[in-house]
Parts: sequence; structure tokens; C-alpha cells
Amino acid sequence: QVQLVESGGGLVQPGDSLRLSCTASRRTFSRYNMGWFRQAPGRERELVAAISRSGGSTYYRDYVKDRFSISTDNAANMVYLRMNSLKPEDTAVYYCAADSTGLAIRIESSDYDYWGQGTQVTVSS
Repeated sequence: QVQLVESGGGLVQPGDSLRLSCTASRRTFSRYNMGWFRQAPGRERELVAAISRSGGSTYYRDYVKDRFSISTDNAANMVYLRMNSLKPEDTAVYYCAADSTGLAIRIESSDYDYWGQGTQVTVSS
């Protein structure tokens, strides 16, 4: 069993930046593909960024490309989501998730085995 804990959310103004962090209960990121999902009120949970276990491949949803960046620090057992130029439509609960199959990056939430509790990001003036 892997436990994931997110941190770093908060209330920011449009154009600001945030960095979300996710730590695992045991060494995970070199074995699992990792993803950051988000869910806004009344909407489906969707993948915004993912990184392969090797770190060699990444995926970004079109609307966050050039603004968000996912990275891992395997030594520290952390995965990060750097979010720049935040917009009100980025407001959501953000979740860290792990895909234990270690295959190619997958984009459906049902493909991920382990989830954090989520951290709220609110972008508002």
C-alpha cells in the first residue's frame, strides 16, 4: 500500500504561481508513473500532467502546456507540479496519483491505483 500526501495549495491571484508537492510513504516514483489530476466543482476528475517512472516522458493537458511543469525528486521521494500564470479556471482540488503498472503514461483516473487526499487551489482576484 502506498500513501500519497499533497501540499502546497492555497488562494492566489490570477497570474501568480504555485508549486504543489506530493510525498509517498515509501519509495514510489522510480517504480510508478505519477500523475497530477484536478477536479473542479461539477466536473470530472481529469489528468493535467504526468511523468513516467524513468522521468523520460511527460504528458500535459493542452490547456496547461507552457504553464505547468511536472518533476520528480526520487532521492527525496517527491513529485512536484509547478504552476505558472494561474487562471481562475485552474481553480480545483488537485490530486497526486500513482499508476503501479509502470507502462506507458495513461490518462484515465481509473488507471491509477493510489491517490492522495487532494489540495485545494483557488485562483481569484
